[in-house]
Amino acid sequence: MKIDIILGLQWGDEGKGKVVDSITPNYDVIARFQGGPNAGHTVEFEKQKFVLHTVPSGIYRKDTLNIIGNGVIIDPVILMKEIEKLSSAGISTEENLLISKRAHLILPTHRLMDAALEASKGASKIGSTLKGIGPTYTDKIARHGIRIGNIDDPEFQAHYNHLKEEHLSIIRHLGFDFSNFKLDGICLSDYEKKWFESLKSLRKYRFIDSEQFLNTCLDDGKKILAEGAQGTMLDVDFGSYPFVTSSNTISAGVCSGLGISPHRIGNIFGLFKAYCTRVGAGPFPTELKDEMGDTLRNQGNEFGSTTGRPRRCGWLDLPALKYSIMLNGVDSLIMTKTDVLNNLDEIKICTEYKMNGKPLKGYPFDVLSTELEPVYDTLKGWNRSLDDVTSFQKMPEELKQYIAYIEKYLKVPVEMVSVGPDRTQIIKK
Repeated sequence: MKIDIILGLQWGDEGKGKVVDSITPNYDVIARFQGGPNAGHTVEFEKQKFVLHTVPSGIYRKDTLNIIGNGVIIDPVILMKEIEKLSSAGISTEENLLISKRAHLILPTHRLMDAALEASKGASKIGSTLKGIGPTYTDKIARHGIRIGNIDDPEFQAHYNHLKEEHLSIIRHLGFDFSNFKLDGICLSDYEKKWFESLKSLRKYRFIDSEQFLNTCLDDGKKILAEGAQGTMLDVDFGSYPFVTSSNTISAGVCSGLGISPHRIGNIFGLFKAYCTRVGAGPFPTELKDEMGDTLRNQGNEFGSTTGRPRRCGWLDLPALKYSIMLNGVDSLIMTKTDVLNNLDEIKICTEYKMNGKPLKGYPFDVLSTELEPVYDTLKGWNRSLDDVTSFQKMPEELKQYIAYIEKYLKVPVEMVSVGPDRTQIIKK
């Protein structure tokens, strides 16, 4: 048995939560392999809306195991708040949520340091979610982070105190005044107290050697889906660096984020929006800074589910999408938020870039220092609601043509299309 992967191909926010939830009945295990509470995976069903930050999106199906993998980083406060919201909605997690012992912890001072580092950048700030993601991954790579499996060690408190003092020293050196700084509305000392209380509550969950557990599941014929966070264009190596996240968001990240050998990788599903969005700073060749950009933002409710920040919006970027498909080895595509384009007479698609007036192949390393001019084709919009569309055959001809154009350019089939926010509004070929 092999592990399938589902991940975003753009700058995140592609709708991974909804799609994972929709296809979870086909799997025994859903495993998150990277990222942390900077993720915001939204699922809607039965007139309820849920946003997950750390918990895998298969949690709503009681017969499916959900694993927070070793590549994920965990803030106990945020995770327990998430679990409490699920519980209040009648969704139990104690039996089907497992946590890797190798997953690293986000300390309160990681979040404080995130704010200090972002402030120190001034106009060059990257638009961090201020969840402590970068500083936590930094400590992980520097080999002095704290992992879930360490919390019962006799030296845990000493290790915590030492790391905390290191962080505060750096923060003071940066000249950041945190005396009145709030973490989710409370001061550092109160957040720290809540952090330890939340950590204690997490002990009721099963901590596992996730790499061994998952490989045993595969040996036993269990079907596993690896769930990514953020998007390919935010990958720390291959995204628009330095305006990226701090982990490997691509399919290769599954191997290190879950302890899975490359030869055990199965189907790779790539998600993309029918248009493009981006949160925070960084290059965005097809960004629309006009009325059309506002229309897409409002029609698509494009405001960050984690930060609430308005997303930058633009037309679909096929060169960037082709680059992402190459990096991930995508087998099939899933197009989301198609309904956001319902009321448009015309839809543009970027087919190539020009640099200094000359056509450019691929996605360049120097995208930051070079002004890329997008070249567009214009397609006719379907200009109607998709609420009554329940199959590919019933789609408007203009939408079929839009999909066919994308498939021909990318040479990868679009196997699913999301036409609304509810878990039922996914059309499969």
